[in-house]
Amino acid sequence: MPTMPSGGSRPPAIEPHEYRRAAESFGSDAERYDRTRPRYPEGLVERIVSGSPGPRVLDVGCGTGIAARQFLAAGCTVLGVDPDARMAATARRLGTEVEVATVEAWDPAGRAFDTVVAAQSWHWVDPVAGAAVVRRALRPRGRFAAFWNVFQLPAEVARASAAALRRAIPDSSFDFEAMTRQAADVYRPMLDKVADGLRAVGGFDEPAEWRFTWEWSYTREAWLDMMPTQGALTRLPAESLAPVLDEVGAAIDSLGGGFTMPYTTVAVTALRAASP
Repeated sequence: MPTMPSGGSRPPAIEPHEYRRAAESFGSDAERYDRTRPRYPEGLVERIVSGSPGPRVLDVGCGTGIAARQFLAAGCTVLGVDPDARMAATARRLGTEVEVATVEAWDPAGRAFDTVVAAQSWHWVDPVAGAAVVRRALRPRGRFAAFWNVFQLPAEVARASAAALRRAIPDSSFDFEAMTRQAADVYRPMLDKVADGLRAVGGFDEPAEWRFTWEWSYTREAWLDMMPTQGALTRLPAESLAPVLDEVGAAIDSLGGGFTMPYTTVAVTALRAASP
């Protein structure tokens, strides 16, 4: 899950969309990111596609094209936008057309899309400036949907992760304690900001939330393989990352060497108004 910056005795809190070095660091190991990050429920993709006026999709913060390929498989045409040229290169190699830019600076150039999606990425976007670009890019009655895979680590793994990361990155503004709290509580402020951004810009129907629950089983090796793709760890040197993985691995070993993760995919979605 995104570990939101926090205040307290740490450096002053910053909004996730302002934390660009983390937002644009995932390309340091784009192949691992694409291999290990979870996909999205087919039911979500089907609901978005069936409720959109046509097949043209804009994927904001497309990364390596994980969600984009799911929409391509559903019969859509997809254009991705991502600020990291390394992630974009991997997405192109795997079949997604991508333009390199932050969405706030990206120009639709008169192009209109039936759907705009943001998979695991909208928390890196200024919620008002991003919504303004989406309004320009969407045709009337087109759908916007920002969605995240929200996971709930087993308590033992969550505690070990938070403790190890606090030791490895003591001055980080990321809120590692978020890993030990209920995921719904961690995401609530972020979901509200998406809806508030749409309302502030105007031109959208009232935002709604969708939820899809599912599970995925991880071996020790599979979870540790995915961990370095998380925002707090992407820029961590190998000598600092190794003890984090060792400590988390020991916690997973205490559970028998693996665990089943409950996921909830949450979406904030709204249709573009019929008239400006």
